[in-house]
Amino acid sequence: MTQYIHKPVLLEEVLTHLQPEPHQGFVDGTVGQGGHAASIMHRVLPGGRLLAFDRDLVNLATAKERLSEYGDRVVFVHDSYANLISQAQAHGFSSVNGILLDLGYSSVHINDASRGFSFQKEGPLDMRYDRKQSLDAKEIIATWDEEGLARIFRVYGEEPRARDVAKAICEARKSSVIETTTDLANVVSLVIRRHGPIHPATQIFQALRIAVNDELGELERALPQCRDLLALGGRLAIISFHSLEDRLVKQFFKSSNDWELVTKHPITASKEEIKANPRSRSAKLRVAIKK
Repeated sequence: MTQYIHKPVLLEEVLTHLQPEPHQGFVDGTVGQGGHAASIMHRVLPGGRLLAFDRDLVNLATAKERLSEYGDRVVFVHDSYANLISQAQAHGFSSVNGILLDLGYSSVHINDASRGFSFQKEGPLDMRYDRKQSLDAKEIIATWDEEGLARIFRVYGEEPRARDVAKAICEARKSSVIETTTDLANVVSLVIRRHGPIHPATQIFQALRIAVNDELGELERALPQCRDLLALGGRLAIISFHSLEDRLVKQFFKSSNDWELVTKHPITASKEEIKANPRSRSAKLRVAIKK
């Protein structure tokens, strides 16, 4: 039996608040290895359908295997959830009862050094969810000017020393190519000294990942489409992992009268879940109902 590495965060909370029922249609905009999707499908049978997106072909293949028992009731799409409406129309989903977005990367990306998401293991500076896309982290580090680098480190990484790190990268690449995760982490460590358990390159790597994959742009483009695709009374559940995403979601729900908030404050993981799955520590779930 296949062992699935990624543990779906806040699974019970998602199911409780999405309330999937038989014969309903759902979207999983970030299906990953299919953990949330499998539980949703179990509840929408008989008659239910799921449209499952992922930009990562490896994740998509795993999800297909995991959800194979549901046959054509699960439609898999290798695309960004930012193309939600066009893909939904193409596959016969005119409206749905619930949408789940589990944002950010998965443990699969972190554990595979060849994907270049983590400074914990040496690997190429990549960070692409969709490896068919041309832009990767190495290109950004090699070609963007100091101003551009400083901007993404400041905005996407919320790094106070963004300018200093950008300057150090531009100086370092004059003498040698920065082509691995370790190369970059070493340059950052010359600027930001380590204090406590958090590696000094953490925010820089976050910023690069967001920039490579246009994560915030995707979310901004997708949110209005989620509203349009949901049926009245349909539920939108979004799990975010950093303040930039959470702020966008919070502002979107508050920006119109289309939504009834299910919870006033974001739902977070229990102590038990955090102990079993440390990644859930930073997860925040917001849920709203379309009025």
